[in-house]
Amino acid sequence: MGQTSGHQERSEKPEVAPSKVMEAEIEVQNKKEETKEVKAKNQKLISVFGLADLKNEAIGLYNLGQSCCLNSLLQVFLMNIHFTRILRRITVPPSPAQRRSNVPYQMLLLLEKMQSGKCKAVGPTELACCLSEHRVELFVQHDAAQLFLTLWNLLKKQMKKPELVKELRDLYTICIQEHVACQKCSFEVKSKSTMLTLPLPVLDANSHRLKTLEDCLQYFFHPEELTGQNMCFCQQCGRKTPFLQSMKLVHLPQTLTLHLKRFCFERSSRTHKLSHSLPFPQELDLRQVLAESQCQADDNEKATWHYELFAVVAHSGSASCGHYCAYIRSLTDCKWYCFNDSEVCQVSWDDVKCTYGRSNLYWRETAYLLFYMKKHPQQPWPGLSGCL
Repeated sequence: MGQTSGHQERSEKPEVAPSKVMEAEIEVQNKKEETKEVKAKNQKLISVFGLADLKNEAIGLYNLGQSCCLNSLLQVFLMNIHFTRILRRITVPPSPAQRRSNVPYQMLLLLEKMQSGKCKAVGPTELACCLSEHRVELFVQHDAAQLFLTLWNLLKKQMKKPELVKELRDLYTICIQEHVACQKCSFEVKSKSTMLTLPLPVLDANSHRLKTLEDCLQYFFHPEELTGQNMCFCQQCGRKTPFLQSMKLVHLPQTLTLHLKRFCFERSSRTHKLSHSLPFPQELDLRQVLAESQCQADDNEKATWHYELFAVVAHSGSASCGHYCAYIRSLTDCKWYCFNDSEVCQVSWDDVKCTYGRSNLYWRETAYLLFYMKKHPQQPWPGLSGCL
């Protein structure tokens, strides 16, 4: 009995001890692999936008009741990698009440919800409630250009880190120089200002249709004579005189936003939608579009004015009743997607071109906001540090 028992003890030790060692080694190895996997995943999340890029699926947003305009703009913001890199570095508000009313924080939560979920669409309910606290009405039709400005101002106001506010300005703001010159003497006033979008007319002063986006840009920067009732007071002449008003482009941001002024007021005070065809290019080089007299920038600045179309916010329907959707080109797979609230699908460039517009078909999708992104981004321009 004793020999048998002793033999059993000696035989168990070589079997049990290596098993524990092996389990410990496997556990350590698994932890190392998990750590590497988590680090790799986090690094990928920092550099690309969420589930849409990680799983080749685009995540939609449920319509909460006429929230198509908000949904389209949110998709444009959150699919912009340069914007999400800023958003990820915001300061988290300390109290629950502050977090509920903080637009950047609620937008970040929505981004994380879109990235971590397995659903085809998520609801932006918390963000919509947050916006309502800032007088952004729910369940009403919004104008995309106005709502874009409202969202941007709230983001800028509530980002507490000055360096992030500056990055946000550098990412979106356009710098121009305004010139007003008396036609009777040499008196001239110059002033610099910034804009979030370039509001481009689609008709000229004689109500003639402008044929291309390039025509709209050239017309926007074309000098305008201020005569008759529009004359200005000249300090040098001491009376009202004809003036020449013009704008010159000084600096363009990494993401350039163009607002096609498709809605106009008629004499009856009713808003009318202009749906005629207006082609826009996939690539836009402002150096080839604007004349030398329409620019106030050096060669280094102009060298960065080569853009590629990133997104289109399109409107269908009439001025009083309509629907918004967004066409966005993924920055990772370079494919176009249509974001129509909760429905998202891959589309072609020919599908995007359908938003050029067509006369007398007001219900068709018509491009309203165009977002272009620099092909060769440069360092943030120091001249914007004091703007806006």
